Parts: sequence; C-alpha cells; structure tokens
Amino acid sequence: MRREAIGRRTVVHGQDDPRVVALRRAVSRLHRELADYRAQLADRQIAEDELAAVDAELRAGAPEVARLRHSLLLIAGAVGSVSALAEALAEVRKAVELFGAPAP
Repeated sequence: MRREAIGRRTVVHGQDDPRVVALRRAVSRLHRELADYRAQLADRQIAEDELAAVDAELRAGAPEVARLRHSLLLIAGAVGSVSALAEALAEVRKAVELFGAPAP
C-alpha cells in the first residue's frame, strides 16, 4: 500500500489494503440491502449512484479520502432515515473512517 498527498487530496494505493477490502465489503452489503428495500425511496438513485462511484474508485485502486467522505454524506442523506438500512450504512461509515481525515 502506498499513500500520498496529491495537491489537496489524499490517495491510498493498493487493492490488498484491508481498509479497501472492508469498504468494498460494506459498500456491497449496503448496495444489496438497498436493492432489497422495496419501499419508495425518493433519493434511491443518488444512493445507488454514489455506491457505484465508490465501488469504481476502489476497483481503480486509488480512492481519494475526500471523495469517499463526500460520497458517504450523499449516501447518508439519501438513506439515513431508513432504519432497515441503518446497520449497513453504519458499516460503510466505519469503513470510510478507517481511511482517516482528508489532507488539509
């Protein structure tokens, strides 16, 4: 794993990084649970788009910490009030927090 600051963003390199593995697992779980949640959800598409964006960034092997945190805010805003998704969302939040704060 290699971590470097590029401008104002912090990028983490490495598919084998346990943080990347944990976040991919958490994103996958939330995506599955969101798909299984059949009730009307006004911001479902936003949540799905952000989950897909996070997954793509992780697959590319260089997630930006600031981008991950921004995606987390959008996802939480979209599904945060749905108690059925609360545990999966909390898992995503904890996995994003493993990356630490973005570079100042």
